[in-house]
Amino acid sequence: MTADRFTAEFPYTETVRGRFADRLAKFERHEHDGEGLKHAAVTMTLIDDGTGQTAFVLTRRAPRLSSHAGQKALPGGRIDAGETVIQAGLRELSEEINLHLGEDAVLGLLDDYPTRSGYVITPVVIWAGKGAEFSPNPDEVAKIMPITLSDLMRPDSPEFETIPESDRPVLKIRFGDDHVHAPTAAVIHQFCEVVMRGRRNIRVDHVEQAVFAWR
Repeated sequence: MTADRFTAEFPYTETVRGRFADRLAKFERHEHDGEGLKHAAVTMTLIDDGTGQTAFVLTRRAPRLSSHAGQKALPGGRIDAGETVIQAGLRELSEEINLHLGEDAVLGLLDDYPTRSGYVITPVVIWAGKGAEFSPNPDEVAKIMPITLSDLMRPDSPEFETIPESDRPVLKIRFGDDHVHAPTAAVIHQFCEVVMRGRRNIRVDHVEQAVFAWR
């Protein structure tokens, strides 16, 4: 089966885990020098959706947060002094959704993405494993929204929009009756193309973010 027609479903099995890990191992990721930017890690955390299908964890940020309150986001945050990207990603998972995993759960990394809000984010792809338990930390997360990978394989997504504020296309990813914009959409889109479809040459640092995410 060709890489771009892998399957309409992604069962939560060791076979799929191995395929994803292999694709990430062969992916030559782009690093950003991060000059003038704060460094953060975000996690693309893969879980069993309860029916045996693979899903990823998306959250809605708590309304009381000082930045990006109420927005949909992947778990993540700023890297503390002395931390690696992987350590920061795992710590943020623990703090935000009470999911406690070791470094052996990490499958690999995707490209760095510089944001309009002053960060360079590194996506960490994680396989939580069967029976993983998690719950939202109400100080940081209003809701956990598992999104099945099969829901990303649709003809109306990704979507690129033009805006007067930028000559770069704004990226939108759709799932169910909802959507997200970059930077979250940039991580999801590259994951879909590189890890799910096996296309190694897909880059996302050229895509724009919605204006509301610029600050």
